[in-house]
Amino acid sequence: MLYFEFLLLLGFLYAGSRYGGIGLGVVSGIGLAVEVFILRMPLGKAPIDVMLIILAVVTCASVLEAAGGLKFMLQLAEKVLRKNPKYITLLGPLVTYLLTFMLGTGHAVYSVMPIIADISLKNNIRPERPMAAASVASQLAITSSPISAAVVFYLKEITALPGFEHITLLHIVAVTVSATFAGTVALSLYSLRRGKELKDDPEYQRRLQDPIWRERILNTTSTTLNETLPPNAKQAFFLFLAALAVIVVIAVLPDIRTVGTGEKIKPISMGLIIQMMMLCFGGIILLVTKTNPQNVPNGVVFKSGMVATIAIFGIAWMSDTYFQYAMPQFEAGITEMVNQYPWTFAFALFAVSVVINSQAATAIMMLPVGIGLGLPTPLLIGLMPATYAYFFIPNYPSDIATVNFDVSGTTKIGKYYFNHSFMAPGLIGVTVACFVGIAVANLII
Repeated sequence: MLYFEFLLLLGFLYAGSRYGGIGLGVVSGIGLAVEVFILRMPLGKAPIDVMLIILAVVTCASVLEAAGGLKFMLQLAEKVLRKNPKYITLLGPLVTYLLTFMLGTGHAVYSVMPIIADISLKNNIRPERPMAAASVASQLAITSSPISAAVVFYLKEITALPGFEHITLLHIVAVTVSATFAGTVALSLYSLRRGKELKDDPEYQRRLQDPIWRERILNTTSTTLNETLPPNAKQAFFLFLAALAVIVVIAVLPDIRTVGTGEKIKPISMGLIIQMMMLCFGGIILLVTKTNPQNVPNGVVFKSGMVATIAIFGIAWMSDTYFQYAMPQFEAGITEMVNQYPWTFAFALFAVSVVINSQAATAIMMLPVGIGLGLPTPLLIGLMPATYAYFFIPNYPSDIATVNFDVSGTTKIGKYYFNHSFMAPGLIGVTVACFVGIAVANLII
């Protein structure tokens, strides 16, 4: 019966994935109701803490976007890329990695991808090489960001374990930055020579023969450099950097977040600190730059962030309900396998991420399982990059957008669906990141 119920859980996740982010959330709500009222499972916990972190980070990043600070960041990135066009396959993924690291979300990639495509074509470089790599790097970097929900959830769960109270945000980020940056470099190096040159690519040559495609390929220019920024865009950018710096300083100096008097002295969790600082600096950016608050909900970051929040709400609540109910019966058999081969937990993370398209939701669903199985803490932290596997099925918005932005037709979803442009960079990036993550975690955790 437990296996049937697990297949039912996967069925709801798969059905929701067919409708995208909000679909995942609300279809998971159907699954939750079935679990509780038909299968009579005790109700699990809704992921309130993670949702609040996402809301706070998205709010601050959305104010940054409305104030022009995000566009300022993109212009800086474009200047770097256009000054070094021959290295676009290496620099493109590093730029998207850095944007995600700073923002805690990979959705800024939509603005960068047309620029990468334009630079590639104008320098006779196969666009698939930097574009597929940049799309994968933008998502791989999520577990490196100190303000991402996945990282904060890991921090909360790990520091609750006996003997690991000393672990800080910097410990976890030191592991994930090392791991994901190494993965990004590896997938970029692989991409340098992948695929045929444009002069030998049949799809590109076919499009050049089509008058409409030829016009788009030869005469379309995508750039942010000719756009006029709001007067306080630069201030917004530096204020956002200040917010990140304050969070890091508080993480390094835990005494700052210790409040109360006498016996009531206790530290504020880093999850709450991030929520507080993101809201605080969102307000500072709004006031200093005199940004119209009515523009904040209209940006790409706000809309995509709200969709992610709804998706995680339904997925994590449904999953927690099932695993809290099933784990006592699953534990014996799974523990024996995982104890013999601990690295197999990476496949569990990977498989769940393929289905639910969210690293935070994968972490919320699977990290308590790994802790319950008694897996070594350094292993759990080192395998964090395996929570990114939604490149495997090419239905994630950033991947679909990347395919559409490539007018050359070289970035594509293949005839057999799984032979798409993101598969090889994704597998290389995640595999290298996991190996590096485990090695670094065993050194510093």
